[in-house]
Amino acid sequence: MGSPTTNRNSVLIAGITPYFLEKGNFWFEENLQQIIQARKTQSFFKNNVLCLETDQKYNPYQLLRELDEIGYEKVLQVSEPGEFSQRGGIIDVFPLNSNNAVRLEFLGNTIDNISQLDIKIEDESTTKLLLKKKLKSQKLFSDLKGLKGGDFLVHLDHGIGIYRQQLAIGNQSYYQLEYGAGDALYVPVGLERKLSRYVGFIKPGISRLGSLAWQKIKKRAKEKAENLARELLDIYAQRTMSLRSPYISDEEIQNQIVGTFQYKETPDQIQAVKDIENDMSKPEPMDRLICGDVGFGKTEIALRAMIKAVASGKQSAMLCPTTILANQHFQNFKDRLKVLPIKISLISRLQTKKEQNHIIQELKDGRVDVVIGTHRLLSDDVAFHNLGLLVVDDEQKFGVKQKEKFKKIRSSLDVLSLSATPIPRTLYLALSSLRNVSLIQTPPEHRLPIKTEISLFNKETIREAIINELKRNGQAYFLYNRVKTIKEARSFLEKLVPEAQFSIIHGRMKEKDLIKVLGDFQNRKTNVLIATTIIENGLDLPNVNTILVADASLLGLSQAHQIRGRIGRSHIQSFAYFFYPSRLNHLAKKRLQALKETEGLGMGYQIALRDLEIRGAGNILGKEQSGNINQIGLNLYCQMLSDAVERLRAVKFTS
Repeated sequence: MGSPTTNRNSVLIAGITPYFLEKGNFWFEENLQQIIQARKTQSFFKNNVLCLETDQKYNPYQLLRELDEIGYEKVLQVSEPGEFSQRGGIIDVFPLNSNNAVRLEFLGNTIDNISQLDIKIEDESTTKLLLKKKLKSQKLFSDLKGLKGGDFLVHLDHGIGIYRQQLAIGNQSYYQLEYGAGDALYVPVGLERKLSRYVGFIKPGISRLGSLAWQKIKKRAKEKAENLARELLDIYAQRTMSLRSPYISDEEIQNQIVGTFQYKETPDQIQAVKDIENDMSKPEPMDRLICGDVGFGKTEIALRAMIKAVASGKQSAMLCPTTILANQHFQNFKDRLKVLPIKISLISRLQTKKEQNHIIQELKDGRVDVVIGTHRLLSDDVAFHNLGLLVVDDEQKFGVKQKEKFKKIRSSLDVLSLSATPIPRTLYLALSSLRNVSLIQTPPEHRLPIKTEISLFNKETIREAIINELKRNGQAYFLYNRVKTIKEARSFLEKLVPEAQFSIIHGRMKEKDLIKVLGDFQNRKTNVLIATTIIENGLDLPNVNTILVADASLLGLSQAHQIRGRIGRSHIQSFAYFFYPSRLNHLAKKRLQALKETEGLGMGYQIALRDLEIRGAGNILGKEQSGNINQIGLNLYCQMLSDAVERLRAVKFTS
C-alpha cells in the first residue's frame, strides 16, 4: 500500500472516456483553469470531471458513487490509473490524468486532507493505451441483450446481484439490481460496461453492498487470471518464434477444388477462407478456430486450407475424434481430390496393423500428402516427412493427454480447429486475441430451420413421424442410448412400424461391422437407423430428415443440439422429436426448454454459452480456474484475462 508523500490543496479527476484517454497528462495541467470553467457551463465536463479541494464539503459516499459513474473501478488497493479504494474515511484514487495516486482523508462530510501517494506510473502512453483497450473489452464482455428479471448480473465494483427491472428516475434510466440484505443498486443506463452477465457452474452467492469481501474475491481472481495469461503468452511467444516460410498460392489447384464444391459459399465461409489465406501468408504459424453450426460448411474451409498447404509442398493432417467421422471425411475428400495428383490416406482402427504400418512409412517418406485419422495419428510411432498443417475436428472431444500434445504442436505447426459448440476455453481464447476465430453464422442457401418438438414419450407420435418420413422416401434416426437394451428397442419399433426396415449401430460394434451398417443405410437398404450417441459426430446424409430421441433428458444441451444437427442438411423440411420420461428434474427441463428456444439456424455459438449457464459442472480453463470463475462469473473472468494479456504484452513490448 502506498504511503502519503506530499500534501496538496486540490486534485482534478478526469473520467474514463475516449476523449480524455486521447489527452496527455500535460494537457490537463496546461488547461486546468479552462476545464474548471467548462464544468460550470458544459454538461460533458460537469458529468466527467471531479474537482476536489481541502476543506470542501463533500459526502464521501457521494464521491464513491460519482467515481463509479465516471468509470473508475473499485479495488482493494489502487495500483493503476482508473482505480479507487475506500477504507473508512480514507479514499485512495489514481486519476486518469495524473502520474501519481492521491489520498483523500475525510472528517465527517469534509475533505480534511489531500496527499500524493508514492504509487506512480512509469509510462503514460502505454497506460493510456491499456485503458483504451480495457474500455473496449468491458463493452465486449458486457452483452446485456435479452435481459430478464431474475437474471444474475455482476457489477465490477459491487459484485453479484439480481437484476429486477429497468426504471426511470427523473430524466435518467437505471438498471435496478438487488443485493444481500435487501440492498438495491441503481446503475445508470450508459454505464453498462460496469455490468456483465453471471455465467458459471453454480447458483452464485449474492454480494453485500459495501462489503470488502467482493474486492478480496476480485483481487484473487485477477491474480489467477494474470498467472494464466503468462502461461498463454508463453505458448503464443513460442509460436511467434517458430517462423516458417509463408504458404504460396496455386490458383489452378484451388480453382479445381472450388469447382467440385456443389453448394454456393455463404458470406461467412468466404470470409473464413480469406482469414485463413491471410494467416498462411504470414511467417508465424496459424492457430485459428472455425466456429460454425453443424452443417454450415466448416469441413469445406478445412479442405481448402489443407490443399493450400499441399500446394506449398507440405503435408496436411486431419484429426477426428471418432472412426466414423474420420472415415466419412476420408470418403468425401477422396471423391473431391480424385481429379488432382494428391495422395490421401486414412489411418484408424479400420486398417489392420500391417496396413497402418504401411501408411505410417509412406507418411515418413513423404509419399502421402493428406492423411485423415483418429487419435492414432498422435501415437509415438507416427512421424511425418514435412507436416505443415494440422486440422483438429471437434477438439473438445479429445482427452487431456491429446490436448497436452496439441499445446506442444501449436508452438511450431499451423493448426486449424473446427467446432460447432466450442468449449468455454476455446471461446475465451478466441476473445483474448491469443487465438484467432472465424465465425460461420450464415446458413447455407435454402437451408430450413429444424422443427423441434419436445414431449412425453408417445408411441403414436413416433409411428406418425416415421411413416411421414417414409412417405416422402426419406430416412430417419432413432436415438436410443442404452447398448444393453438396444435390441429390445428394435423389436418395439418393428412392431410399431412394420413398414420400415431397421438397422442398429453402437460404439461396442466392431469397426468394420459398424461401417457396413452405415454403408447399407447410406445406400438406402434400410430406412431407420437405431443408434446411440455415436451418430453425434460425422454423419452427413441429406436424405435423413427426421430424428427421434427416446430419452432426451439424458443428453447435455450442446450434445442434443449437435445430434439435432445430424438432420436438415438439405432444402427439405426436417423434424426433431425429443421425448422425455414422466419424471424430469429441474436442470433437464431447462436444457430441453433451451433446445426449443434455440431451434433457429446458426444457434451453436449461443448454445455453447447457454450450456455453461445451466449444466452445473464442468472444467473451464483447467480445474484450478473453475473456483474463481464461479465466484465472479465467466464474463468478468474473461475480461480480467484479456486485460492481463494486454498488460503483459505491453510490458514485454516496452521493456
